[in-house]
Amino acid sequence: MARRGNLFVISGPSGAGKGTLVSRVLKRVPDAWVSVSATTRAPREGEIPGSSYIFMTDEEFDDLVDRGGFLEWAHVHTHKYGTPFASVKEHIDAGDQVILEIDVQGAFQVREKLPQAHLVFIDVPSEEELLARLRGRGTEPEDVIAARMKVAQVELSQKEKYDYLVMNDDLDRATDELVAYIESKANQS
Repeated sequence: MARRGNLFVISGPSGAGKGTLVSRVLKRVPDAWVSVSATTRAPREGEIPGSSYIFMTDEEFDDLVDRGGFLEWAHVHTHKYGTPFASVKEHIDAGDQVILEIDVQGAFQVREKLPQAHLVFIDVPSEEELLARLRGRGTEPEDVIAARMKVAQVELSQKEKYDYLVMNDDLDRATDELVAYIESKANQS
């Protein structure tokens, strides 16, 4: 039986473990594909154009916005980020399980354009645990962590609007749960 293509939008606060879960899903779901976002910011060291991000000029980005070429997009600080619609549609039509790892604002834009998308929120046991994870990374100064926690509070307040919640308190169990959810939707006729 052929599997049906689906779109899974994965959101959650910074430090919830979205990236780790998505990378584990890719190893276990053979037809999973992660969409690559477009951005107007310059590539950082080690980033690969077309793999890390699709790097665009402001003019290229705005032209694609004007043509309705983004599934969702946002202006974040001084740059723009978005999900090109054409590649997502192509992969869904091919029967792939398409994964977008985007913020809450973007998730709701996707739901407006593609109501059949499955919105999955990656939750954490507590705000204290989230703070400990962000500090544990050792990659950001305290003012950046404080800003991320403010955003996290807003994001956490939106989790009930999602189709499915995965509590990431145990990585193996959370991975199993997310894989099972994706598989259940892929195998529906």
